Amino acid sequence: MTSGVSHPKEPYVLIVDDDASQRSLLSSFLTQCGVNVRVAESGLEALSIIARMRPAMLISDVRMPGMTGLELLTALRKNDAELPVLLVTAHADIRDAVGAMRQGAVDYLQKPIDLEELLAAVQAVVGEGAVTHASAEPHPPLPEGVVMESAVMDEVLRELALVAPSDSRILITGESGTGKEVIADLIHRWSHRKSAPFVKINCAAIPENLLESELFGHKKGAFTGADTDRQGLFSKADGGTLLLDEIGEMAPLLQAKLLRVTQEGTFSVVGSSETRKVDVRILAATNRDLEAQVAAGAFREDLYYRLNVMEIYIPPLRERGDDIMPLAHRMAASLNHERARFSPSTVNTLTHYPWPGNVRELRNAVERALLLAKGDVILPEHLPKRMLQEVPVEDEGADRMEDIERNAILQTLKEQEYHRTNTALALGISRRALTYKLRAYRTQGHLVDKPT
Repeated sequence: MTSGVSHPKEPYVLIVDDDASQRSLLSSFLTQCGVNVRVAESGLEALSIIARMRPAMLISDVRMPGMTGLELLTALRKNDAELPVLLVTAHADIRDAVGAMRQGAVDYLQKPIDLEELLAAVQAVVGEGAVTHASAEPHPPLPEGVVMESAVMDEVLRELALVAPSDSRILITGESGTGKEVIADLIHRWSHRKSAPFVKINCAAIPENLLESELFGHKKGAFTGADTDRQGLFSKADGGTLLLDEIGEMAPLLQAKLLRVTQEGTFSVVGSSETRKVDVRILAATNRDLEAQVAAGAFREDLYYRLNVMEIYIPPLRERGDDIMPLAHRMAASLNHERARFSPSTVNTLTHYPWPGNVRELRNAVERALLLAKGDVILPEHLPKRMLQEVPVEDEGADRMEDIERNAILQTLKEQEYHRTNTALALGISRRALTYKLRAYRTQGHLVDKPT
């Protein structure tokens, strides 16, 4: 340890990342957990802070301009061989991160960050007593008309409540019709930007040659038909939030321009060389597997990790059965049928149908049934015929397979000391899939977190 370095009265964790969105997420989350946090934008700034006041722990991104996280670790170890260091790495950098373990890194976390893994890593260093479980706090009340009563969606809402206060970029994933736009709206409502604009755009609904103008605006005469100056959505959302829905449909050339905004917060209006700066929180949504698109060369890897600071996965309606009837009743009320009742056989049909179209399909089915029903009672014959062909069958074999899978996952989790990334690697499944399964197991009462 270099002489002259003091120890603070209250231990703090130093977060180092050139990406303000990533810093905001980690800082906001750990602060909510009762951790004293400081941040640095670069390795050099981090070394300067450490030289004056030694932290209890250093959390550093691997990829940073100038001094990388690995170079920071090397420089740090010349004077301090014991300071705990946690590296944050993208998938492509895992080999380097694992190699850094030999240089004295305590551990590494893979992007997008699993907040529970982060919390466990910090707890292991600063002690259980210094950290609270923010995820145990209730989420804010839902706005009128939003229905999410299932245990699995309650877990999603608690996660939203943790990340909404930060300025981090969030990737919302899930099948078409699951309610990704509703989730984006909640993030904005629960953030400090709630009084600022919330702007949305469906990237798949606008032709490629017009999407750039929609996002960034254009000058008069920039192209044929540009008769006046036009303000783009990034300018309209300044100070607020911008949702880029169906982000997986964006063309490669435009992806490069979007990357610039995520990195620098600047863009140029079409037909102008002038650079404009905005303060916009970007949310992106997709029903595509962006990791697969990255592997196929259809989506930029650097943009993927910029957008995916935190991933919120919305499970399909068939896996959140407790939401089906509350949603159906709410939909009927919104269509001015507050007195509508669903017969027991209708309830049985609705709750056993697999809902490939998710919430959107449910709304269409309810609206159709209300039109066909002569009274207030909704019967099975009022539903689409395809739904009546779904006869519920008790499949004990399927139940046994689910038990075998759950036991195998929980056993592997225990063997990996509840480290989720290592567990996913050992099982050969994605970390996102594992996180979702563990979330469901927790609601069933199974132990999925490291015992304290």
